[in-house]
Amino acid sequence: MQPDNSPIIAIATAAGRGGVGIVRLSGGKNVLHQLAYQLTGKKLIPRYATYTPFLDAKTPQTMNSGVANSTLKKSMIDQGLALWFPAPNSYTGEDVLELQGHGGPVVLQLLLKHCLTIAAEHHINLRIAQPGEFTQRAFLNGQLDLAQAESVADLIEASTEAAAKAASHALSGAFSQRIHTLVHQLTQLRVLVEATLDFPEEEIEFLQTADAIGQLQRIQQQFNEVFAATKQGALLRDGIRVVLVGEPNVGKSSLLNALAQQDVAIVTAIAGTTRDTITQTIVLEGVSLDMIDTAGLRDTDDEVERLGIERTWAQIKTAHVILRLYDATQTTHNHLDLEAKLPSSLPVIHVLNKIDAAPQTLNKLTNYLAISAKTGQGLDTLKTELLRLAGWKINQSGEGIYIARERHIQALNAAQEQLSVAHSCAQMGDRSLDLFAESLRVTQRYLGEITGEFTSDDLLGVIFGQFCIGK
Repeated sequence: MQPDNSPIIAIATAAGRGGVGIVRLSGGKNVLHQLAYQLTGKKLIPRYATYTPFLDAKTPQTMNSGVANSTLKKSMIDQGLALWFPAPNSYTGEDVLELQGHGGPVVLQLLLKHCLTIAAEHHINLRIAQPGEFTQRAFLNGQLDLAQAESVADLIEASTEAAAKAASHALSGAFSQRIHTLVHQLTQLRVLVEATLDFPEEEIEFLQTADAIGQLQRIQQQFNEVFAATKQGALLRDGIRVVLVGEPNVGKSSLLNALAQQDVAIVTAIAGTTRDTITQTIVLEGVSLDMIDTAGLRDTDDEVERLGIERTWAQIKTAHVILRLYDATQTTHNHLDLEAKLPSSLPVIHVLNKIDAAPQTLNKLTNYLAISAKTGQGLDTLKTELLRLAGWKINQSGEGIYIARERHIQALNAAQEQLSVAHSCAQMGDRSLDLFAESLRVTQRYLGEITGEFTSDDLLGVIFGQFCIGK
């Protein structure tokens, strides 16, 4: 994808009313500075906030002498700060103009339209920016790599403090630096391997003298550390979907209310009260958990309840963790038919609820986590187990990890597989040096996809298309 340097404009602040609103422009060659002069009547100083009125595009700005014509009435759209960032020292690496005025949506739209009008009068081909186009230009112009560019959107969308810290960590380049370090080490190892392939007559005892296996093992160790941190970041970004499953009246809605610490679901003694799924987000250790209460699973002739049960099974398919609830007041807990229907790949926590009403059951427990949604007994243990099963390390903040996306995880999974192949080839000695070299090359390519060194234009379109317009 080649950079498009044509000037673009967009409102950079969120929709709605606010104290401050920003209109951002980027691109072109010296045209934005000209446009700013027509809008403000002032020559802006680079990287200096100039307080100025934003004048109506139809108002004459200057006389031939260059002195403002005070005899003509001037109208003002707004007043605020104008900031001028000449290329390449800007967010996008291009000329950037920011107009910071009052945050009313009508005022911002007027300012944007007047900028377009001035541009048209001076034959400047200014257009509205596409979603994410400012950050896309920053990536294409080398101001950010792809992982950093994605972290911009992740920082904006962060729903918890820990997620915001992790996104900020990635934006600073910490994640990219770890990837670049791995790529550098892989490159050094590839040089040694391919030198041996190119000059076999030198009889270089490569595996022994260069400690190829030792180098590869050190790379794998560092890779595993990065992978672990990235998985934690993915949990921070995407959250965890937890589906509460069980027969009617085992206390699913009561447990949801207890975890949310508010009455979000109706609770009655009547079996089948919950007919539809109810989702409530809670935050544990900085991780967002979407707790999903579902209709009780049983055979029923009630059409509405049957539709609710169908939705329960649909939610189960999308879950990260299943909370399988039982009633401690029941004498038996033999539900093999339901257990067989649950996806075998999903982690399941077997929860025995209402233990306050049947304390004697505690002495007979095997493989159950005993709780009381009514009294709160066992809820802290349940929360810890939820995070553990989801893969979250307890008592850590977002500062030591990197926000991550599914494509990062996929690339790292593929790279990990290639590293395993490379390790097997290295142990086979000189007979597999060509396969060893190829596995290292493919590993490096997968890592390069994370930072954007090897990325298709289609993927870039998908990534930046998910950004907001003004970013």
